[in-house]
Amino acid sequence: MASTFQRAYPPAIPPAGPAFWFPFREHELIVQESEQGIALIHSDEEGIAMIQPHSILYVGTIDGNACMACEVMAEQRLPKGWRALGLRTLFGQLDDTAYSVAGYASQILRWQRQSRYCPACGGLNGPLAESWGRQCPTCSHMGYPPVIPAVLVLIHDGEHVLLAHQAGWGKRYSILAGFVEPGESLEDCVHREVAEEVGIEIADVTYSGSQPWPYPSQLMVGFQARYVAGELRPDHEELDDAAWFHVDALPEIPAPLSLSHQLIMAWARSLRPVKNLDEMGH
Repeated sequence: MASTFQRAYPPAIPPAGPAFWFPFREHELIVQESEQGIALIHSDEEGIAMIQPHSILYVGTIDGNACMACEVMAEQRLPKGWRALGLRTLFGQLDDTAYSVAGYASQILRWQRQSRYCPACGGLNGPLAESWGRQCPTCSHMGYPPVIPAVLVLIHDGEHVLLAHQAGWGKRYSILAGFVEPGESLEDCVHREVAEEVGIEIADVTYSGSQPWPYPSQLMVGFQARYVAGELRPDHEELDDAAWFHVDALPEIPAPLSLSHQLIMAWARSLRPVKNLDEMGH
């Protein structure tokens, strides 16, 4: 049975008993490593005391066990068997619930660290409150943890898919992506990004799924669209290549962690349901 995470907000008090810990040393989560694999730190009071946690936050419970997020000094030595690993590295090594809470904890800790001062008047903000909001006692400005929406769009034309490449990606290609601008719907953003980045016309824009992307605070919203007309004209300030690929001749694509990989694989399997495509993107 899958674990269940229940969020908690200030001024909630953690329940007594065992707790899961999410200590971050800079941008890396400290975990326990053993012959059985990687695991969250669970009720190791001696080890937790040794790493001298600060900025401790109660963020919720996993199956009734408190989840405690905290930060650790960069130079802090770790107990034997403990390692600090980036969230991307931990994908697939922690179960889905633990990994999701780790991403959530990292964002709330970052918000706590970066929201000490009011962006409106520069005064010292008040304490974290319900829904992690923070209000300035001087000018009453209210702020909340940022969530930055971005769209992904898989454009298909029969058995071909449009994939693009940016400098620094190595051999990997991915679907088009871009950040939502003020006053813009998600669908409007899809049309604008496609027009700006590759200069083609699309239709039948449909929602395909979403994914929190805590690197640092994005929400990726995925769409599919059908190619209508136009020749590819890549914006070379954004892309160094864009091309159509047949479903049977796809290039290297992003890792399974990403929504872009999942959208590409879902499209490919819709055309080739019995073909083994599992090695794609590795």
